[in-house]
Amino acid sequence: MSLARPAVLAAGLALACVSALPAPARADEGMWMPSQLPQLAEAMRSAGYAGDPAKLADLTAAPLNAVVRAGGGTGAFVSADGLVLTNHHVAFGVIQYNSTPERNLIDDGYVAADRAAELPANPDFRVLVTVGFDRVTDEVLAGTRGRKGRDYQQAVEAASKRIVSECEREAGIRCSVATMYAGTDFYRIRQLELRDLRLVYAPPRAIGNYGDEIDNFMWPRHTGDFTILRAYVGKDGKPAAYSPDNVPYNPPSHLQVSATGPQAGDFAMLAGYPGITYRHRTAAEFARQVEWTLPARVDVFDALIGVIEQAGRGDATARTLYASQLQSLKNNRKRAAGELEGLRRSDAVRLRAEDEAAMLAKASRSDARDIKALAGVLERDNAVRERELLLGLAASQSQLLRSALTLERLRIEAARPDAQRESGYQARDLALIEGQLRQVQRRYHPDVEKALLRELLGRYQQLPDAQRVPEFDTAFGRTPEALEQALQQLYAGTTLGDEQARLAAFAAAREGQALPQDPLLALAAQLVPAQVRLEHARKASEGEQLRLRPAYMHALAAWRQAQGRALYPDANSTLRVSYGKLEALQARDAVTYAPVTTVAGIVEKHTGEVPFDAPQPLLDAIAAGDFGHTADPQLGTQTVDFLTNLDTTGGNSGSPVLNARGELIGLNFDSNWEAVSASWWFDPSYKRAIHVDMRYMRWLMEKVYPAPHVLQEMGL
Repeated sequence: MSLARPAVLAAGLALACVSALPAPARADEGMWMPSQLPQLAEAMRSAGYAGDPAKLADLTAAPLNAVVRAGGGTGAFVSADGLVLTNHHVAFGVIQYNSTPERNLIDDGYVAADRAAELPANPDFRVLVTVGFDRVTDEVLAGTRGRKGRDYQQAVEAASKRIVSECEREAGIRCSVATMYAGTDFYRIRQLELRDLRLVYAPPRAIGNYGDEIDNFMWPRHTGDFTILRAYVGKDGKPAAYSPDNVPYNPPSHLQVSATGPQAGDFAMLAGYPGITYRHRTAAEFARQVEWTLPARVDVFDALIGVIEQAGRGDATARTLYASQLQSLKNNRKRAAGELEGLRRSDAVRLRAEDEAAMLAKASRSDARDIKALAGVLERDNAVRERELLLGLAASQSQLLRSALTLERLRIEAARPDAQRESGYQARDLALIEGQLRQVQRRYHPDVEKALLRELLGRYQQLPDAQRVPEFDTAFGRTPEALEQALQQLYAGTTLGDEQARLAAFAAAREGQALPQDPLLALAAQLVPAQVRLEHARKASEGEQLRLRPAYMHALAAWRQAQGRALYPDANSTLRVSYGKLEALQARDAVTYAPVTTVAGIVEKHTGEVPFDAPQPLLDAIAAGDFGHTADPQLGTQTVDFLTNLDTTGGNSGSPVLNARGELIGLNFDSNWEAVSASWWFDPSYKRAIHVDMRYMRWLMEKVYPAPHVLQEMGL
């Protein structure tokens, strides 16, 4: 690959990808950029789409501009006054934030009687509306000529920061730069950042999370995984923090829920913000995922889940405070286990290695040289993988320690000009940092946090010396006894559990001033320099990967094109579209699953014990059989969930599922167990996506936990 011609490579790869599109490809595979859809027009029409695929190329126009990023997943506007439909589990933090042991909205659900009764979301919950998507490859790569490693990464980062800074001159706009095809192409994304979200409707846990971890990633499902929020803005129509004076946001468009439901074989299309996929990674990365990464994640997640569950058995307050975190850990654990099983079932490591070997045999000499160099970079990263996992989790799975580390890093970064600060600590990030600090006490219990850190740092203490960090050894010692003593002293003396203490430290940190005297803040002053040092090493690796991976993508694009196979970019939290159909699943020999479930399955699973403790109002409504116009005409009963062969991954939770006319028929919330590995390897025999049938949502809101005013607003 010639570093002197990055734009030529980007254009060449893009041309190869587009020219491959008309070639035969399964309709259900592919997380397509909207700009690619015009080339798929014939295939989409053949699959049953009744609209004009060319009109889907503009993600700032209807219907795609109704699809938003919501929290860590996806959502969609479903009314002209800012109603946002997303998953119960995507909005679970909002529900938990408003819950107490005395007023448990998690268990009981919530229906706002009117707009005055809508409850504010946690301060860091955001809805992002994409209003611009432009290619900026030449601008990003202009300063990379002749650079390597950390210098290459810094050049890309500096250009990206400059683009973002210029983009965010308009108030209320949040911008980012995303790469497509692993450092080959770059796009500027402009998004309206809505900060005042409120809880409108949430079903009880025993509907929104019916089956919990037993049913997670399983089919058949009988879960009403949906929640409705409302977005608010200031009276001037611009995004604003929560205020009683704010008014509902009026989106540029909203989706209309279909009056009818899907049938087997019907066309289905999904739009959303899938988080990340790894389908274009190297064979060595596939092998590492199966041989170490996934088994290690399962092991450590099991341990953390055990810590939180043990703490919650005798303490209702701890159980409520950690409900959202526990749910996330369980989901990640099961996902890792399913991904491991799926990759082994599909023999993905061997098949990827064979495909790569054939690809490399046809690669150009310059591409082959850079691909070999990339392999060396990845091998060096392997040497510190255990440390990276454990120390990363110690920060992310704690509340007070994470707050202290954030405050100290902010203090350091605040002394620099804004453009030179680390991403995440610039002026644009202050509101989000403050929002995270404000909610800590609603997710924190000292005994639980110490137990989590005891588990993670205890594992860190067992690592070989080559992976150890002197500052962490000094802070926590080398033995379990020293670790225990350090944790007890730190948490006995800290005041960061108090919101006002955190906000006082934040006020000092944002001005680059000395932080208050506090043992956790003093600890952070010791640890942050080490974190920065490790971060620089990671960025050096990231820079080399950004420089070298385009050669891999170039060789892969050429190889796929020769085979007549389409190439779409790996998911990266940008808006993507998948299409396919409602389809049954043959999970294994002689075991075939129908693509639709009904309320009969709720009764069959019901035991009266968590997680199959269907609420009595639901059981009574099922027994009454009053399904009316939401019943499936062929089945003669009320549907609950359905399956499609749509291509999805994490981040697609809450993605709207549309029919051939662009009407909302479902809400994506899960994948089947056999296809959890699809983030790495797409297996069409097993890949299915699981969706809430909108007829079930309508029936619940009409007959079981009524909200006629919300239905009326949605045009139902």
